[in-house]
Amino acid sequence: MVDQEREEYLSFAMKLARAAERKIMPHFRRCAVSIKPDGTEVTAADREAEEAIRERLVDRYPDHDILGEEFGQGGIAGAARQWLVDPLDGTASFTLGIPLFGTLIALLEEGDPVVGVIHMPAIKETLFAARGGGCWYQEGDQEPVRVRVDPVTSLDEAYVATGGLHGSEVEHEEGQPPYKILDLVRAASRFRFVTDCLQHGLVCRGRLHVAVDTLMAPWDIGALVPCVEEAGGIVSNLTGQRENVAFGGSLISSASQELHEQALKTLQP
Repeated sequence: MVDQEREEYLSFAMKLARAAERKIMPHFRRCAVSIKPDGTEVTAADREAEEAIRERLVDRYPDHDILGEEFGQGGIAGAARQWLVDPLDGTASFTLGIPLFGTLIALLEEGDPVVGVIHMPAIKETLFAARGGGCWYQEGDQEPVRVRVDPVTSLDEAYVATGGLHGSEVEHEEGQPPYKILDLVRAASRFRFVTDCLQHGLVCRGRLHVAVDTLMAPWDIGALVPCVEEAGGIVSNLTGQRENVAFGGSLISSASQELHEQALKTLQP
């Protein structure tokens, strides 16, 4: 059972996601794009949405830490509670007019994600979870429904997705042994490229069985972890480590422990 304090944090995180939506959607399909020093895209929507989230967090929880994609660390560094904020996960999709982008908001306690919200404003879908309270899916203004993974245990029966090929045999990172994404494709029952946070949400809902991201920042990961685990799934980075997973640099979500182990073994260089 989720405790009252985490319920309050989750409720506030949902309000933050809605506040971000009000900043993001007026820019959808009508925004200018800039390129950050790391080569990734950014828009006014990214920045305005994170500013809106940060202002509310600082006002409500001035003793908490904040780490966001656009403005880095803020709040109280080293605090026991830290918020991870990706105001617009899937900026590339957003700039192309593809409606499969989302806002990710997570709360960590002593480094472990305990609250997560995945809000996709253009398609009006939200997944949310607090540790001990299950994972819930809401479409538009309908009543939320509890969701669970489809506990497939064999890779040859699994629907598998990845958000890209970075660090794989196809898009090899110099100096690093490549993950065997193509072997995973061959071993799966069915494979799809599914953009950004959407694929991990589909694992929560039992539509996919494995979702793989080979390169992720903490703000990409934090919100996904409580949702997948509260839906009955398994998460780790691509070396199989669950500890400190939000800072593990990659993420794999699976519908069962057996499937997780098979997928990890298949992916290893």
